[in-house]
Amino acid sequence: MYLPQIEQPAELIEQLLAIGTALSGSQDLGELLNLILSKSREITCSDAGSVYLIDRTEDTPKLVFKVAQNDSRSSDSFREFCVPLTPKSLAGYVALTGESLNLPDAYNLPPDVPYQLDRSFDRSIPYHTRSVLVLPMQDAEGEIIGVLQLINRKININAVVTPENVRDVTQPYSAWEEYVVRSLASQAAISIERNQLQKSIENLFEGFVRASVQIIEARDPTTSGHSERVADLVVRLALEASTVTTGPLRLIYFSDRQIQEIRYAALLHDFGKVSTPEAILGKQKKLYPAQLEVIRNRFAVAQRTLEMECAQSKFKYLIEHPSHRHNDSENVCSHCQQLQQLDSQVEDAIAKLNEYWQLLLEANEPHILAQELPERLRELSEYTYQDVDGEMKPLMSPQELSQLMVPRGNLTTAERSIIEAHVTHTYEFLKRIPWTKHLKNVPLIAALHHEKLDGTGYPQALTQAEIPIQTQILTIADIYDALTASDRPYKRRLPVENAIAILRAEAAQSKINTDLVTLFEQRHVFAALGHTLSLEAHSAA
Repeated sequence: MYLPQIEQPAELIEQLLAIGTALSGSQDLGELLNLILSKSREITCSDAGSVYLIDRTEDTPKLVFKVAQNDSRSSDSFREFCVPLTPKSLAGYVALTGESLNLPDAYNLPPDVPYQLDRSFDRSIPYHTRSVLVLPMQDAEGEIIGVLQLINRKININAVVTPENVRDVTQPYSAWEEYVVRSLASQAAISIERNQLQKSIENLFEGFVRASVQIIEARDPTTSGHSERVADLVVRLALEASTVTTGPLRLIYFSDRQIQEIRYAALLHDFGKVSTPEAILGKQKKLYPAQLEVIRNRFAVAQRTLEMECAQSKFKYLIEHPSHRHNDSENVCSHCQQLQQLDSQVEDAIAKLNEYWQLLLEANEPHILAQELPERLRELSEYTYQDVDGEMKPLMSPQELSQLMVPRGNLTTAERSIIEAHVTHTYEFLKRIPWTKHLKNVPLIAALHHEKLDGTGYPQALTQAEIPIQTQILTIADIYDALTASDRPYKRRLPVENAIAILRAEAAQSKINTDLVTLFEQRHVFAALGHTLSLEAHSAA
């Protein structure tokens, strides 16, 4: 192939290498497209240009007008739009055929070509498009992914093109420029493809994270929305911390990638709960519903047994004292008193049963156990009844008693250990994911959200110096949402001011970061969830 000569090939090669490096380093698609166009215009001294990408997401592919630049006319009002992918337009023809178009005068085209310049753009600016170079952008496999269009190659880089002087200040594109820019367009296509692939991977991973959150919430509907809300709070607090210029927080700054890292950690911080038994996850009271139903049946059998024993006692008494058949008012009165005494005894016994049942229901609630309840529960545990098989059995088993004796909350020590193990399971799961170097700390940030700065947390009892600041942010967000969420059937939702008071109390005990709690309150980070302080609390603040 014949290659036209250039006076300074080394300079051009150096420039092309610099462009390649710049293209490789660009992460944002809009930034990448603008870079491609500006560098192509710079090499060819083009006054204007545009970039189209082919959208094949639907049955009928189309061209998306993504970027436009013009040195002589402002392009600030440009908005991307779609045009049909047909050979009737310059860009459409190149996109469909893969051929380059090097037009000295786009207003004077041969009559036998299928394409024409759309002059509506020129009329709307106003402008005059004369020399045009339209090139396909092909990826490594030769597939055309877009079109690069350069307009009005200027004789002098400082010239301003107008409809009146366009013939004086512009010239056709050379074969050398066409060759060089076509190579650059192919390089740009690979960069675009890589960018889109990266975006697809990010979207794929985002979808995976969302699906993981959905799995968590499907197993524990009572906490639906918790992970999303915590993530919103975490991002807001991290951004606020990055703006602090005084005090200990002034040393903190989170980049966009670090914000994404802490966001993913927040979304996945409870993922380990997928290994927690659903019965424990959804437990609302101290006894499980099936247990309470079994106990209720025991109470019913015990009451029916009392009633049956009373009836048998009355029948036996009447059989043994037949004198009630005679018209002896004194005997009749005595018999009635005896029968009434039997009725009164069974009524007292049933009343005691009902009292025990109410005691059990009260103890079953997940609040702090009243001081007198333990002794009365032990009394209840000693109550026995005759079952249908004639054996004497307790109304309540030792296991049921131990559950009702939980002093606070609704979980036994064993159940709480199972719940607390979710952070270990979270870490074990997340560390198996091949995170990029910018997200490598997600497992650690997520798994330590129950650690406390004074070493009283779990699972490792770490202290402040060992807990990442990202996790300290996550912990505050997690506590706040747990206090204010309205979807927990085993507790009431707390007002914002009460939740913040609890955060302050935790900070005062050196359990969570005082500076972050203060920032959380002063910057109204809770507003990320649409929460507001009451007027009284706001005035006090």
